[in-house]
Amino acid sequence: MFRFLLVALNIEAILGETSLARRKQMLRKVGTTGVGLDSVYGQTLQRIKEQRGDRSRLGMEVLMWVSHAERPLRVDELCHALAVDLQLADMDPENIRPQDTVIGSCLGLAVVDAETSTVRLIHYTLQKYLSRSGIFPNAHKTLGQACLVYLNYEQVKELPAYSISNLGDMPFLIYSSLYWGSHAKVQLSDRAKSLALDLLNRVGNHISATLLVEQISSFHSCSLPHHLWPSLHCASYFGIVEVVAGLIRREDCDINESDCMGFTALMWAAQQGNEEVMRLLLARDDLDPDKPNNEGQTPLWSTADKGHEGVMELLLSRNDVNPNQPGKYGEPPLSRASWNGHEGVVKLLLARKDINPHKVKDQGRTPLWNASYKGHGGVVKLLLARKDVNPNQPDQYGEPPLWCASWNGHEGVVKLLLARNDVNPNKLNDGGGTPLWNASYNGHEGVVKLLLARIDVNPNKPNDEGRTPLWNASNNGHDGVVKLLLAQNDVNPDKPNNEGKTPLWCASYHGHEGVVKLLLARNDVNPGKPNAEGRTPLWNASWNGHEGVVKLLLVRKDVNPDKPNYEGRTPLWNASNNGHERVVKLLLVRNDINPNKPNNNGQSPIWRASDNGHAGVVNLLLARNDVCPNEPDEDVETPLWRASFHGYEEVVKLLLARSDINPDVQDIRGRTPLRIASKYQHAGIVALLKSHAVPASTL
Repeated sequence: MFRFLLVALNIEAILGETSLARRKQMLRKVGTTGVGLDSVYGQTLQRIKEQRGDRSRLGMEVLMWVSHAERPLRVDELCHALAVDLQLADMDPENIRPQDTVIGSCLGLAVVDAETSTVRLIHYTLQKYLSRSGIFPNAHKTLGQACLVYLNYEQVKELPAYSISNLGDMPFLIYSSLYWGSHAKVQLSDRAKSLALDLLNRVGNHISATLLVEQISSFHSCSLPHHLWPSLHCASYFGIVEVVAGLIRREDCDINESDCMGFTALMWAAQQGNEEVMRLLLARDDLDPDKPNNEGQTPLWSTADKGHEGVMELLLSRNDVNPNQPGKYGEPPLSRASWNGHEGVVKLLLARKDINPHKVKDQGRTPLWNASYKGHGGVVKLLLARKDVNPNQPDQYGEPPLWCASWNGHEGVVKLLLARNDVNPNKLNDGGGTPLWNASYNGHEGVVKLLLARIDVNPNKPNDEGRTPLWNASNNGHDGVVKLLLAQNDVNPDKPNNEGKTPLWCASYHGHEGVVKLLLARNDVNPGKPNAEGRTPLWNASWNGHEGVVKLLLVRKDVNPDKPNYEGRTPLWNASNNGHERVVKLLLVRNDINPNKPNNNGQSPIWRASDNGHAGVVNLLLARNDVCPNEPDEDVETPLWRASFHGYEEVVKLLLARSDINPDVQDIRGRTPLRIASKYQHAGIVALLKSHAVPASTL
């Protein structure tokens, strides 16, 4: 991509020369010394500036917008943004340029993304080049001012404030409403400040506020009409210090007013990490710094959630802020910061003498539990350094921090916890699972190694359902974990769960060949051991068509290839029933297989294959001279009868090709294959059966 871009822009640079002599000169320069991207970008920008008329200005404005917008702009958004005239009171439709003109003015440096219909720079290196070169030093000032001019247009102010449908003819409205403040925070001109104050004076009745609150309130509980969003809240949300300073000097300013989400201006500033605005607001004597929103979250809680260290320092410097105040669901700030891995915020909170590092949320989860579950090693270190933290404290489900870290495979956290002498590596949850059980279940080899290195870890400890760590690893196909566990001298490789399913049984069922090989290499594994329903490992593999596992089991002399389960279903019966032709082939080459062995309902392998329309399996079975194609089930329905019933024409053809087939055998209700095929209008089968009808004289 990089080389292609360089070539393309070099060609553009050559063609950009206006005379044949200058083109040849540029061609020699490219061919001998080469032209790097920075040089090509610079030359292309120069060519943009040298365009005639206002195309020069347009091309540079496009690059400024595309490189400094808060999100990618759609083509129509960009065209309308460029049409904003700072001197007009309304949008002039004649200022909106065609898409081709806008994109073409950039001479290839900006393109329309085919998938998203947004405008982007031709390559990420151009973004870096524009940033390094400082070509647009006042970009945010210009973009913010354009957004504010647009929002103060008469036709925008006249829009219904609380209706956000049918905005297609004003594509720039959403972007300008959501991001004017983001640009203004970076750079704010006197004109933009005046425009911002004009907008904020009517923000309660302006559609821009509705659009912004609609986006924000999707993450928060909103009990009042969405339009109730004071101007101070809007300015605090964006972090525009000069505007906030002007608003709080007004006599009618209610510094503690709550909006439709229960947020105060301080809450918005805290959540967004706007430190300078926080200082302005906290300087007010009448401020309540601990006022919660509709979800019971205080500014400090929100700060802990977002991880804004500077804001947290400001709040903790106050004597009237409760650092332990939980949110709506009982989660204190320290717990929230620990969950999100905000190490700096956790440090600040733990430095407080009145902080409770062991305070739990409504599910009994401590800050250490949260950090361990999420794998935040730095936070875990901080909490473990406290003498008043219990490293074994479980949540309401009996899961301690080590249990959670093992479940999620957080090796670093597991190391930290195991380094403690007071951590119990065998502590069970309410289901009886140990940390080793967890790590084995999810295939976390590193954690398994750490736990097995402990003398006090029991590698055979099952949960309440009788599933051992090896059982888990085998069931889920974690070869590496199985190797680690089998290397332990005290591991029982054949221990079944409460349903009689051994590790080999499970691995065979799921087709985990690697695990099956490892287990079969052991002398203390019984490869024919059935579960409580009489299903052996070979039975499982045949049922699911795991050819590789079937091969591994059939080479064992101690495996019975014809052993049925309690319903009389043999491995061949299974494979025939489910249409696993390759498995059927493997089983039929054995001399100790009875190809006619029925289940408890009298249904033979060929009966099942015919009933399910598996023509390939039927063909394999009929190739055996000892297969009986007429054998009925307990309802006296033959394989031919079942195939005729379902309309499996190919199976019917195969069966009728046998010289020993009887096409007129009646079921228990006296119905022949021909009669049943006629009833269900299987015309092709009816024709086949009529051509093979047994003459009356032979009956």
